[in-house]
Amino acid sequence: MNYQVIIPAAGKGKRMRAGKNKLLLQLEDRPVIVHTLQVFEADQDCKQIILSIHPDDKEAFSNLVKDFGLTKVAPFVMGGKERQDSVYNALKTIDEEGIVLVHDGARPFIKKEHIDSLVNRVNIDGAAIAAVPVKDTIKKAANGFVQETVERSSLWMVQTPQAFRVSLLEKAHSKAASDQYFGTDDASLVERLGVKVAVVESDYDNIKLTTPEDLYFAKAIIEKSRKGV
Repeated sequence: MNYQVIIPAAGKGKRMRAGKNKLLLQLEDRPVIVHTLQVFEADQDCKQIILSIHPDDKEAFSNLVKDFGLTKVAPFVMGGKERQDSVYNALKTIDEEGIVLVHDGARPFIKKEHIDSLVNRVNIDGAAIAAVPVKDTIKKAANGFVQETVERSSLWMVQTPQAFRVSLLEKAHSKAASDQYFGTDDASLVERLGVKVAVVESDYDNIKLTTPEDLYFAKAIIEKSRKGV
């Protein structure tokens, strides 16, 4: 089933301490964002990639799209002050009903099988997120002391893509903007409407590159893939 994907790419990634947009950092033989974009470029079910970018990065992204032959990237959308604004700006350019994914540009290791599972689940439930079960013991603490140990069997670490029917996500973003509400992810905006969001299990390689240390993990994942592990 066909879908479109929104990739907010206007952030500066201050925790990466790179001095520039972290998505433009080199990872092996190409920038991080190119790794991510090529996943969707290669997926025959992806109709269009919508990038929300910072004006300062327009030339850099334009060159990447051209140099790597990324034919599915639509005309750029200017990002907003917050990630949520960037997604909403991109969402406004979609003028048809269907399925839309929202994916972090800094998650270059999403697999097609998980994208397919999300799209199939959205066709049934209207909203679905990629996630993995929490592996560590989780404790709630305050003032430097443990308050309780949280039962982890029902806890999930949320990732992207997050997938929705276009009209549902538009409604959720419109209400959030009207209420001046900023959520931690797009699914939280949909949850505010009282809509149930399905969970699709992904895998632990689908990491988000946030700090310099994450680049070491990324290279290890690439090497593992090369070896067919």
